[in-house]
Amino acid sequence: MDLSNLKPAAGSVKNNSKRVGRGQGSGKGGTATRGHKGAKSRSGYSKKIGFEGGQMPLQRRVPKFGFKNINRKEYQGINLDTLQKLVDDGKIKDIADLDVFLNTRLAGKNDLVKILGRGELKAKLKVSAHKFTATAKAAIEAAGGEAVTL
Repeated sequence: MDLSNLKPAAGSVKNNSKRVGRGQGSGKGGTATRGHKGAKSRSGYSKKIGFEGGQMPLQRRVPKFGFKNINRKEYQGINLDTLQKLVDDGKIKDIADLDVFLNTRLAGKNDLVKILGRGELKAKLKVSAHKFTATAKAAIEAAGGEAVTL
């Protein structure tokens, strides 16, 4: 191979189309294959997201209602029957805190945890969480445990 027989790699070059907008003699002058008038014929045209050709877009036709509370706190709920299952499986002994919930993947590291009252708890546990429902707190204390609010 030398400079006299260099060629680009097969399929890398696709330049067999005519150059448009370079005068009438080229066969693709005038409107340069863009048709006549309208936004698409202009330079710099880009369709906006959700544009429906001037028709009122769906996003604006659908009625809006309600509001989003920007101060809302999302809690990761954990039920008493889930805690009892962890005790039965031998995953927790006497303390159920954020580390336990993290290790058992019941909550993420940035989650706020709320203990909910579904099911029953037989084990005596010291449960640490951000919030407790009244029924959950009562059930934990009835089983001889302790509910610690963080």
